[in-house]
Amino acid sequence: MTESQFLLEHTTSTMLPLSLLHTAAGHPMLVELKNGETFNGHLVNCDNWMNLTLREVIQTSPDGDRFWRLPECYIKGSTIKYLNVPEEIVDMVKEEESRRQASGRGRGRGGRENGYGGRGRGGSTRGQSRGGRGGRA
Repeated sequence: MTESQFLLEHTTSTMLPLSLLHTAAGHPMLVELKNGETFNGHLVNCDNWMNLTLREVIQTSPDGDRFWRLPECYIKGSTIKYLNVPEEIVDMVKEEESRRQASGRGRGRGGRENGYGGRGRGGSTRGQSRGGRGGRA
């Protein structure tokens, strides 16, 4: 299995791509565009539309014959065909996801640690002073 197949298989089944990219900030990555150009550099920023900012970039032409060194570049998310991040980043995201699940957050509706909150009856006393179901007091 190639690294790209590994990343595609694991990122789609266990984690969101944006969480992977946010964790990859500051690390090297390879970005291939739909037109065949590639960019190797360190990820500086990623937004919700997967627009990327890279630093210390080496751009390669689609035919692979020409190279350019760029101090910084911005890549629009809709032009990206492929991203290759180091495997250690995938491991970091997996650990973070397992810690988040272990804390119990994000597991649907329900009460908080203090016993209040959540949905259903009993949480609010509004309108219950006369034994009613709410409305005017």
